[in-house]
Amino acid sequence: MVLVVSYVFMVLTIISMDLRISQATSRLIFHESSVADYHQQWMIQFSKVYSNESEKLMRLRVFEKNLKFIENFNNNGNRSYKLGVNEFTDWSEEEFLASHTGLNGINLTSPPVVDETMPSWSWNISNVVARSKDWREEGAVTPVKSQGQCGKLAVIIFYKQSLHIIESTPLDCSYDVINLGLGLPIKISFRNNEVIDIWAGSCWAFATIAAVEGLTKISRGNLVSLSEQQLVDCDTSNNGCNSGSTDKAFTYIAQNGGISTEDAYPYQWKEGICQSNAKPAMQISGFRNVLANNEAALLEAVSRQPISVLVDASVSGFMHYSGGVFDAPDCGISITHAVTLVGYGTTKEGIKYWLAKNSWGTTWGENGYIRLRRDVEWPQGMCGLAQWGFYPVA
Repeated sequence: MVLVVSYVFMVLTIISMDLRISQATSRLIFHESSVADYHQQWMIQFSKVYSNESEKLMRLRVFEKNLKFIENFNNNGNRSYKLGVNEFTDWSEEEFLASHTGLNGINLTSPPVVDETMPSWSWNISNVVARSKDWREEGAVTPVKSQGQCGKLAVIIFYKQSLHIIESTPLDCSYDVINLGLGLPIKISFRNNEVIDIWAGSCWAFATIAAVEGLTKISRGNLVSLSEQQLVDCDTSNNGCNSGSTDKAFTYIAQNGGISTEDAYPYQWKEGICQSNAKPAMQISGFRNVLANNEAALLEAVSRQPISVLVDASVSGFMHYSGGVFDAPDCGISITHAVTLVGYGTTKEGIKYWLAKNSWGTTWGENGYIRLRRDVEWPQGMCGLAQWGFYPVA
């Protein structure tokens, strides 16, 4: 949706990429060559093409800023995780979060939808679970997928011939403005039709589907890649590319009679017309919540099946994560993103972690995964991951 305003001269849409970067490249030190040369090499590696020289110059500035941030972080003491270059390094943090996160909040008043005649887990936190778990090793995890920009990106506009980036704030209709040029109001609002609309992302669909895929393997013995696109197109309780929530997505699958396969209903990186005749490949009776703010209960849950959780991905550095156990004290508990916990373990240094499957492709993180510190001092968990955990019921 585009709202025309008098000060908007140009809207730039960045083409999403589904490319790969080597671990070696992610550790390059940018001062070994000029930033411009390094950026040019990066563009070649990712087949990156900009619409004009102005955009290229702007992206070079963002690229340089991110490189400095990455190197400063990695050189600043003994950290349990590292940052690195990936396909998003020429994006500002604000526009990346606006396009690659996107939760519409959780309906706190609606109970889980499930057949109440089915036995539920008793959350006995003294239950013995394995010291480590990796559902990938049991064939219950499909390859990492890429949600892309789901058709749109955060709006980038020229305001009075000066480039600005607009960032969405979840659960709010106001938008913060990141000023890369001349002055602009600190905050502007859609309510006054002052700006162009943006899309937020489809992470909610990917986190939901990954959990159902895991349940399919566990309950039926076969791993099937299921359709995120069907959720984006057909789940009217959510907002497609413009954000959503996993609890509503599980409810849709249960009430719809199931979800189709990825092959039958492939991902298109944009919203489309719902294919109402799509044949379900996996059915669920509903979903349940994991006991909130209790990592012991979450541990038991993940020992049984992959679990969709909600996290705060807005902390500086999350988009640049390249490996190790993510342990950012400033990572908050405001929910902005959805991932799927597919395991847990302990490093050789004794650091406990959760293993999460993300939906940002394999150039991000540890081939598309992130390890987040487990058993932290606060009940909500690292980046708030223990607040909202959901699992489908067959």
